[in-house]
Amino acid sequence: MPEPRDAAKQPHPLAGLLDRRKLPRHVAIIMDGNGRWAKARGLARIEGHKSGINAVKAAVEAAEEIGIPYLTLYAFSVENWKRPETEVRALFKLLEHYLDREKKKLEGGKIRFRTIGRTADLPPRVRSRLKDLSLKTGKVEGLTLTLALSYGGRSEIADAVKTMVEDARHGKLDREINEETVQKYLYAPDLPDADLLIRTSGEYRISNFLLWQVAYAELMILDTLWPDFTKDHFYEAILDYQRRERRYGGIVDQD
Repeated sequence: MPEPRDAAKQPHPLAGLLDRRKLPRHVAIIMDGNGRWAKARGLARIEGHKSGINAVKAAVEAAEEIGIPYLTLYAFSVENWKRPETEVRALFKLLEHYLDREKKKLEGGKIRFRTIGRTADLPPRVRSRLKDLSLKTGKVEGLTLTLALSYGGRSEIADAVKTMVEDARHGKLDREINEETVQKYLYAPDLPDADLLIRTSGEYRISNFLLWQVAYAELMILDTLWPDFTKDHFYEAILDYQRRERRYGGIVDQD
């Protein structure tokens, strides 16, 4: 029996448990486990990536529903170029399909879309779609959805240093270099530090993701493989985050 038309507009059952005053400003997700999900079902790896798209939609919708300002998804790392060429080509075809399918929704919605990483290395057709979508949503005030593509945390810092050195040669860099200076040279200087880093598949690794931005992030490791990730997992991660005490190297005041 079909669901009522307004079923999708109903608030999530866990939404009422959230403290809206303590929402993380920036949630970052390492989307891991697509290959293992497919292998467990006797399927090709690309089938795991295809199923992972539903998890992407769930995360984006959940973040948008509760008003998370920034969501960053680790979609393709610089190390992923080492995978078989057929898989890499299939991944980018899948990304093209996702962008084409979600284009109208993103352009007409309240999501600002952008990418970080060495995107010049991506296939031209993919770059064109990414650039077009970024331009058309650039002034949207709402959730900022960032896809990390051909991205590595070390690469980001190395690229920042290279640009700083080049600017210094041309007299465009102040002598004093501090954390604020480095921040200005990152791929997305306005991207705030991550408050919550979620990783699926049960692996306890950061995997070269947002090394600068996760310095004080709360970590949430889920045993769930990415294609099985749902809004329930997202909300439960936020609830767990809100139960934690963030000290930033200090101590909590005690009466």
